[in-house]
This record gives sequence, structure tokens and C-alpha cells, in this order.
Amino acid sequence: MLKKMRWKLFLLLVLAAMNAHAQPGKPVIVEIIAPKNADFKFGAFADMKDYGITDIKQWENRVVVYANTTNPRQLIGRIKEDYPGDSVVFFENPFYNFNRKICSDKGVAKQWDNIILTANLVKDPKLQQEYLNYHATQFQKWPQVSQGFCNAGFQQLLVFKSGRQLMLVISIPKGASLDKLNPLTTKNNPRVNDWNNIMKKYQQGIEGTNKGEVWVFFKNVADNKFIE
Repeated sequence: MLKKMRWKLFLLLVLAAMNAHAQPGKPVIVEIIAPKNADFKFGAFADMKDYGITDIKQWENRVVVYANTTNPRQLIGRIKEDYPGDSVVFFENPFYNFNRKICSDKGVAKQWDNIILTANLVKDPKLQQEYLNYHATQFQKWPQVSQGFCNAGFQQLLVFKSGRQLMLVISIPKGASLDKLNPLTTKNNPRVNDWNNIMKKYQQGIEGTNKGEVWVFFKNVADNKFIE
């Protein structure tokens, strides 16, 4: 009897360990805003290989860390510890999530490139809520938009919000070109153009953008050598 109990306990522990290992991470973004013209120290990321980081990108004095992690609070705590003099912004729980499960072609690429952009919402709270409402009902009321993403071969598209700042993550097959894929979203699909024109009134550039510039692209940092 004792041996059976020990065996059952052993199996339960093994199953628990397997489930914990299989638990998918959640996508999060941490933005680090350094003082302008400061020399950003990327070396700290070399010791963060166990935090689920998939991309490190930069625009001007802003660095974004994109991760799929089971412990986002631990990740942000570590970043705050290593960058105490910088502002740290946490983007958690995307309010919009497209993936290929809704496409007729559900094939998923084995490897992805993640394109990360940022913009602000306008300051008017009413317009901000309108923007969120549009996205909450987009799959039902504007199905042509997600169909455009399917047509373009997008693997996933996430939109995060912190305050009025937005982070957009477009995942495409590794090695593909967003410049070539993106026009496929509107090919024979004019409703996507209608959607894009409506969204323009809700968006504006973040601090440091040029007049008329809205979405800015973060670029890879040294081919992400710190997370290889």
C-alpha cells in the first residue's frame, strides 16, 4: 500500500512538473525610456536569458523588451533593478489579439519575426474609448480587417495600451518582408482602407516624432545578440 501511494505521489509530481513546463507564456512588453543622449547599457540583458525574452528593439532613447513569460512581474522587477535611473513602462494583457486560428488557412510558420511599432492615442478620453470599442467589436463588425491579416500571412497581431501609449506587434514568417505583405491586407479589400482612415483620427505620434509622423518602428538591437 505504501509503495502504491509513493508511486501515485511520484506520478502526480511528474505530471505537475510537465504541466508547469508546458504552460504557455503570456506576451508582454516592457519599455525602458532612458535620458536623451544617454549611453544605454544593453549588457544587462545578457543575464536575462531565462525570462522568455524574444526581442530587444530600440527607437531613439526608447528600448522595448518583448517577451513570452510565465512570470511577467519577475521580468519587470529585474529590469527596474538593472535600470534604476530610467523610466520603465509595462504593457500587459493586449486589448486586441489576432491569430491565424480564425483564418481558413490555419498554417502557422515555425519561426516568426516580430515587428514592433508605437504611437499615442489622442488626449480626449471619449475618443480613446471609441478606439477601444472599435477594436472590441472588430471581428464581428469589421471582419474584412482580420481577413486582410489572413491574406497577408500575418501570424499574430497584438495591440497593447499603457496610459494613452499603444504598442503594436505584427508577427510575420521569419525572413518575410512587411513591406511586401502589408499591401495584401487591402488587395481587393477596400474595407480595410476604410478602417485605417477611421483609426487615423484616434492616433498621434509619441514625443520625439516629426510633425505628421504617427507610428514609429523599433529596430533590432545588434540582431538581438543578448538573447541568443
